[in-house]
Parts: sequence; C-alpha cells; structure tokens
Amino acid sequence: MQQEQELIARAQAWLAEDPDSETRDELAKLIDAEAVDEIAARFAGTLQFGTAGLRGELGAGPMRMNRAVVIRAAAGLAAYLTAKGQTDGLVVIGYDARHKSADFARDTAAVMTGAGLRAALLPRPLPTPVLAFAIRHLGAVAGVEVTASHNPPRDNGYKVYLGDGSQIVPPADAEIAAGIDAVRSLADVPRPDTGWFTLNEEVLEAYLARTDEVLTAGSPRTARVVYTAMHGVGKEVLTAAFARAGFPEPVLVAEQAEPDPDFPTVAFPNPEEPGAMDLSFATARRMQPEQPDLIVANDPDADRCAVAVPVPGTDEWRMLRGDEVGALLAAHLVRNGASGTFAESIVSSSLLGRIAAAAGLPYEETLTGFKWIARVDGLRYGYEEALGYCVDPEGVRDKDGITAALLITELASVLKSEGRTLLDLLDDLAVEHGLHATDQLSVRVEDLTVIADAMARLRAQPPTTLAGLTVTSAEDLTRGTDKLPPTDGLRYYLDGEVKARVIVRPSGTEPKLKCYLEAVVPVAGANELSTAKERAEAILATIKRDLSAAAGI
Repeated sequence: MQQEQELIARAQAWLAEDPDSETRDELAKLIDAEAVDEIAARFAGTLQFGTAGLRGELGAGPMRMNRAVVIRAAAGLAAYLTAKGQTDGLVVIGYDARHKSADFARDTAAVMTGAGLRAALLPRPLPTPVLAFAIRHLGAVAGVEVTASHNPPRDNGYKVYLGDGSQIVPPADAEIAAGIDAVRSLADVPRPDTGWFTLNEEVLEAYLARTDEVLTAGSPRTARVVYTAMHGVGKEVLTAAFARAGFPEPVLVAEQAEPDPDFPTVAFPNPEEPGAMDLSFATARRMQPEQPDLIVANDPDADRCAVAVPVPGTDEWRMLRGDEVGALLAAHLVRNGASGTFAESIVSSSLLGRIAAAAGLPYEETLTGFKWIARVDGLRYGYEEALGYCVDPEGVRDKDGITAALLITELASVLKSEGRTLLDLLDDLAVEHGLHATDQLSVRVEDLTVIADAMARLRAQPPTTLAGLTVTSAEDLTRGTDKLPPTDGLRYYLDGEVKARVIVRPSGTEPKLKCYLEAVVPVAGANELSTAKERAEAILATIKRDLSAAAGI
C-alpha cells in the first residue's frame, strides 16, 4: 500500500509541472481511476538518452515521449553545448509530421534560447536530411530532429546532431544524459516565449541545389518512377529534386502521398514491413501497358530509400534488399569515377568490400548506424542494409533518402539507355564477385527479456554449426575488436561448401532481435546464376532455422 501511495505521489508531482494539457488530462484520469499498473509502467524509470537520442511511445510520464521529457532533453543538450564553450552558437531544429513533433520542436527552441544559445526552426515539417544539411550549411553547433522515423504512429523521437552534421556518439550521449539527469524541476529551465526564429525557404533551396551534385552532367534522365512518401514528409522535396534533375514526374501513390501522423494505410510505416508496399505495387500495375521502370519509397522522415523493380515477363514487382541497392549505387559511383572511402556497417553485405577492392578504393566497416559510418575518414559513399545510403557526404553527413532516390533513378536511366535493368547489373556483380545473398531473421517482442534471454543463451552455448557449415569464428562484440568499439552483438563466420556470416544484435530503435545472414556462393559464369541463387536461398533458410533453434526464439 505504501508503494502505491509513493507511486501516486510521484505521478501527482509530475502532473503538477506538466506543461501539456493533453498529457495532464491523460495522467489525471489515470490517477483518478487508481490505474496503478498503468501508472507504474509510465514511472518505472525514464526514457534513456543514448546514441539514437530518444524514442518512445507518446503519453504522460517519464517513460513516454512528451513535452516534459523533451524539455529536459533539450536542457541536457544545452548544458552540454554550454560546457563545451558553445555559449552563443546556433542550434537548428527540424521536425516531421508526427503527433506532437511541432510542439517538441518549439519547446527545444525555447530551451536553447533560454540557455543563451541561438535557435532556428526549419520552416515546416521537412525530411531529416534537410536538417542534417542545414547544420553544415548554416555553421550550426548542433541540430535536433524530432522524428520517430519509421516507428508506429504512437511513437515519436528526438535525434541529436553535432556541428559536423553527424549524429552523436559516445561520450557525447552520456554527457548529455548527465545534463538531463541534473534537471530537478522544469521550473529551473528558462523557456522564453520569443527569441528564436524560423528559417525561410533559402535553406530548402540550398539543399535542393546541393542535390545537383549527386548526378553526372549529361546523364540519361528517362526512368519512370512510382513514388510513395509512406504518409511522411518526402513528397514535396523529392518531386522538386526530380523536377530540377529533369526526370519524368514521379507517379504518386495517392493514398500515401500527404503527411498523416496516423499512417492509416500501413501497420508499420516502413517499406521493409510486410504489406507496406502493396499500394505502390497496385499503382504500378495500373500504369499498364506503360510499365514504370522502378518504384521508389521513402520512410516517413525520408532518410531511407526503398526500391522495387518489375519482374521480367510478369506483372509482379520485387523489392530489392538494402544490400542490393547498396551494391548498385556503389557500382554506379565506381563507373562514374568516384574516389574516396566506401564504408558500411558490419551487418551489411561484404559485397561492398569486393567492389571497392576491385576499384582500388579504401573500404571500412563500422558499427551499426550512420553515426559511425558518417565519421569514416575520407568518406565518399556509405550505406547500411536497413535502406540507408549516404551518397553525398559533403552535403549530408547522414543517410539521405532523397539523393539516394535521385542516384538510383539515374542508374536505372543509364541502364535503360543500354537496354538493361537493375536486375541485369546485379547479375553482373554476382558473376564478377560471387553471389552475395543476404536475409534477415527479425523477431519483434512485447517483452524485452525475450531478447536478453536469447543473447544470453547464444553467449552461453554458441552454435558450432549452422546449415551444415562449420562456425570457424564466434565473436562476442561486447568485447570490441581491433577495429570496432564494444557493442551488444555476436558475429559468426561459417565455412564449408560455401562461406557465410551471421550477426545477432538487439535493435537500437525497436523492440526487435535482429539476425543478419549472408551466404557467398561462387559463380563461374552467367549460366550458373540460377543454380547459385537456389543454393544460396536454401542455405540461408536453413541457417535461419538453425539459428532460431539455437537462440530459442
């Protein structure tokens, strides 16, 4: 009984300083109803600020995303910047079209202004890459993007960038978190009603002008595209970029073209999720007999880019894996004479390393996330399998779904002028470098202990064989390697009739256990491709089955 009384007292104290009438009403109703279990869930701790910033479900209480939590986060960031001597620096703030995003952005601007910093809001909901660009373009000391990317409608998030235009990494995350913890009361955080400003269209025009740098002068611009913004903020910017480049106007998936924070046509607004692309496929099929050349999708904040291609001889469409798009873009850049380092996260296909080596280019592997990829010295191109591509690191030091869409459409146009397709180029790469087939075992959970238990089980009893292949190396990445800092993950290398690799890690942004699989099958010639693909598919399916059993999931 005493614990319940203490819990209610904590909830009432939170309620007394909550600046948002909606979450105040929500929490007041829970207190009046004595909904102890629900209150306990919201006050079981605080949303943890890490290298992904904050992300969580909207609602009242310290374990939810709300204005009180955001004000504390902004105060922690302001304290960090001030301690680093950035006492009057500019902080740029962007936001998407999710519920509460604009409120969280304005609160952040007020906190920055109250701390003596200068704050500028982007003119309206815009893609995350525009914010990442604006930081470098305006010489800001930091940036904040209010977004939950491709999470479900009930979520929102808070992503922090520093002055180089890339996301924070340790120890900055821990130092900002300490600043957040130091906030005892919202009354201690100055939040003036004025003092910040809203940027005009110049920043967006500058971003669009920068997209011109992605393409090759005089290249074909003929590929016809079906485009979905997935109810997010990508449509306006992508269509403007396509018009500047001289591509045919994309055919929009009308049902998903405009921003809608409820994402009514999809269970999860992520192009990788089952069913998310169904309306895109339907739109493409209605264009018969003039079939489009590809489908392009952005996630809701348009930092990711998905691609689908027609299956020859049918009315079906095939989603390309992120690794396939990553390899295609790399090959296109190499063909166009790119120089500099190619980089990817450790969970992405090793094919990029083969492409870079054949071109005589430097190559680096990093931990998962563009916060690491963007920091590679001399970066020219970086990608990771979760549909993230950095094709212009001097402009946007992060993944950018707009410029990636431009570049893949240019490649499709070049191939079209040669009577070829993206699938033909993938086959060429398989013959040249071996078939690098990838797959993923992804388990979404309600109870996070399921993930912890699976990781513990694999650490205690690592598999010795998977799909009949011998596990020749089993690395616990929490110990780090000679090239990688520690991270919660496991990596296995396998050898036998083919070579394979498996990486297991908890997702950093969703309640998922993610297992990344790759099999590399040698291909002596184009006539062996079909057999190699069947062989790789069977091996990956068996690895998935055996790994699931070993992890108990």
